[in-house]
Amino acid sequence: MHAIMKPTLWRRVFRRHPSAFLLAAQLLSLLLYPLMDQTSEGRMLFGGVAVVVVPLAVWAVNRSPALNIFAWLLAVPSLVLTVWVVVADNMALLPLAASLEALLYFYAAGGLIMYMMRDTNVHADELFAAAATFTLLAWGFAYAYFVCQVWYPGSFTGLEPERERTWLELLFYSVSNLSATGLGDVLPVSPPARVLTMLEQIAGVGYIATVVSRLIGLTIVQKK
Repeated sequence: MHAIMKPTLWRRVFRRHPSAFLLAAQLLSLLLYPLMDQTSEGRMLFGGVAVVVVPLAVWAVNRSPALNIFAWLLAVPSLVLTVWVVVADNMALLPLAASLEALLYFYAAGGLIMYMMRDTNVHADELFAAAATFTLLAWGFAYAYFVCQVWYPGSFTGLEPERERTWLELLFYSVSNLSATGLGDVLPVSPPARVLTMLEQIAGVGYIATVVSRLIGLTIVQKK
């Protein structure tokens, strides 16, 4: 009896709170990123994370008004390119894969924002979606920074200015920038990098001012 009810319960939770699973996958990948160095094992792990997170992002968007087919048009090529980079050890295609993943994360974030903005009542999934959207924006800009660094070498500097910034450093910079904490161990120095930084700052302020404040306001109204 329990064996029959347990999968049903998990399917019910998965359907009701897809944003929670997306958020959990993002946070789990954050714990794994320190292992993703320049070795083939690190790139294999990176590809494995993409295989899990990208379909979750697409499925979360499917619950929003956004068109799901466009998300798959971004997700499938990015997954294929990521797997090809890992298997064939062809780093030349990595910027293209990163570009597609950046677009996918931005698209998924936009879809979740539309999903949160259309509701007049705040449920648990909206709260998970708010947190998941933040991670999608941070990851999307981190991929954009990575592509910028490839196209414009020396776009970012830091404690060791003679080398390029690693993926984890760019993600750390993205989270710091989006959350407005202002930790300055990574700095943009090229014009494209500074433009991307300003866009992320605008996105972070706008996200908190519109989506988060709206959810807080609706929560207060519901409790009255």
